[in-house]
Amino acid sequence: MSLFQTKKSISGKVVVITGASSGVGLATAIAFAKEGCKIVLAARGEEALKKALQECKDLGATVVYKTTDTSNAEEIEELVNFTLKHFSQIDFWINNAGVMASGKFEEIPMEVSEQVIKTNLMGYMHSAYYVLPVFKKQEKGILINNVSIAGYMPAPFSAVYSATKYGIKGLMAGLQSEYSIYPEIHICNIYPQVQQSTGNMHSAKYSGLDFKIPPFAADPTDTAQLMVNLTKKPKNDNFPDASSYLLKSVHDFFPQIITNIAHTAMRVMMKMKHGEEDEGNILKPSGEPHQIYGETSLPVPSKNTKRIVTLGVVIGFGLYMMKKGGKN
Repeated sequence: MSLFQTKKSISGKVVVITGASSGVGLATAIAFAKEGCKIVLAARGEEALKKALQECKDLGATVVYKTTDTSNAEEIEELVNFTLKHFSQIDFWINNAGVMASGKFEEIPMEVSEQVIKTNLMGYMHSAYYVLPVFKKQEKGILINNVSIAGYMPAPFSAVYSATKYGIKGLMAGLQSEYSIYPEIHICNIYPQVQQSTGNMHSAKYSGLDFKIPPFAADPTDTAQLMVNLTKKPKNDNFPDASSYLLKSVHDFFPQIITNIAHTAMRVMMKMKHGEEDEGNILKPSGEPHQIYGETSLPVPSKNTKRIVTLGVVIGFGLYMMKKGGKN
């Protein structure tokens, strides 16, 4: 669940955001701009970065950008040096750049699957490898990782994507332990559910898959606000909203049922849609649209409606567990 917003000021702090050109990354850039931070935007597509830069400047932020492919370690090292050259320090680093390929495992080209690993897992590792020594030298700093709920529950027909998210979770858990001796260095992980962002529109799709974002997907601005909150009050593992935490909790109790439901839903979509193969943004920068929100399958309900539905599910789940406990 989201942390309560705090009044602690982070104005003037330096934040680097990868995958900042659209979706959650763009929402995060705007959220930090509103806080008065100095921002470094990183992504592969220069035109999208220029657009994001202008949106942040319009909010009065000091902001620069650097085209960066996070799957390339040298480019991450250059991004770190670029930031230090401009601002002399790095206070917060947001690992957000990520890609996804969906379809039958054997029908996704090996080149695409390998790039998913390079961008998602290796990209986060590259960032940690080069920014944590800077934090050590400064004796402070916060690394925030946008992991995904897929770090807790597998995504059928997105097996390699799931592997990267489990991998990030394990990598960062190890680093949290390793860096626990540094009181002012924090490594924070967040596990959002499916986002109402452009991420799905930009993802690669195979095996006839052609799906849009479900209407009860989470709001990217909530995930962005959690990242801001974590720079003020760091915490190791976090969920941006009740629905993300609920999904994780239900999966903990009924892993096979949840996995089977997801598996069946994906198979139905493959049979119904017959979409054309689309390599998305795996091997090239994201195309249009360069914005926060993506296209949904149905009209998006209000936040109050989402809260009521989530509360109903929580109550139902709680009553079920109480009944089950009583029988035992």
